[in-house]
Order: sequence, then C-alpha cells, then structure tokens
Amino acid sequence: MIRKVITTDFEEMLAIINDSATAYKGVIPDDCWHDPYMSREYLADEIGCGINFFGYESNGIMQGIMGIQDVGDITLIRHAYVRTKARNSGIGSALMEYLLPMAEYPVLIGTWADAVWAVRFYQKHGFAVVSHDEKEYLLRKYWNIPDRQIETSVVLAHEQYFAKKHQ
Repeated sequence: MIRKVITTDFEEMLAIINDSATAYKGVIPDDCWHDPYMSREYLADEIGCGINFFGYESNGIMQGIMGIQDVGDITLIRHAYVRTKARNSGIGSALMEYLLPMAEYPVLIGTWADAVWAVRFYQKHGFAVVSHDEKEYLLRKYWNIPDRQIETSVVLAHEQYFAKKHQ
C-alpha cells in the first residue's frame, strides 16, 4: 500500500534513507559521503521546503519512500529510497508509478552520476539524462546543493520535459 507519509513516520523515513544510502558508500566521492548519510535536521529541512513524501508499506512496515516537490514550473522527484532488504521487489517502481501522475509540471530527477543502478532505474521509467550544460543550469535553478554535488551528479528529465522544451 502506498500512502502519504505523516509526522509520526519521520524516524522510520530517516532509517530507510540511511539504510538505503549505504549503497553510495565507496561509489560517490568520499568528500560527499556523510555518516549518517542524511541527518534529522536535513530531512526536516527538506520536508519544510515542501517535499511531499509517500511511503510504500507492506505488512505494516514502511519499505520505501519517495518525495515529490513542485519548484516553479518543474516537478522534482526527490529522495527515492528502498530498504536494502526490500530492493528489486518493485517498490521503487510502484512509488514512481504512483507519483508521476501527480506531477503538475515536467518532471526532473537528480542523482549521483556514479550511481549507475539509480540512473538505469530512472531510464526504465521514461527518463533521459540531460546534457552537461543543461544539468549545471537545472541543478543551480531547481535544487539547493553544494557545487561539489553538482559536479558529481546527473539530471534526468521525463519525456514531457523534452516535449515542452521543443514546443
């Protein structure tokens, strides 16, 4: 079952994020890795900035989360994480299929360039990597992340982004 995440889910969300993000250790640059990967303060700030999180629950236990956020004329998919033990079971796909129809605007996703499994996942769902110059522009316009993260990330855009761009 997919449902909107509520305040009382905060600790479980944080646990899912930090469990799932262990996949990045040794993949992303060492200077971008934090332990824990996401702090309570950072997650609270992200929620405060308007990210609406949804969770995939199975047998009363949240197994994955994904956020959606409108920023101006773009919708961002943010913080997509599935518990390590529940990976490759369709949870990420179910969340993506649930959130995409909610998007009011063309959808963008940013992720680490070296997280090839994440890039492949998004490509499977109709996203394509934008050019380097466009990535730089989009990350600076729609995200609030450090320059080092911009250097080491990619942006993927959903099909309707490219259609709108060529109108």
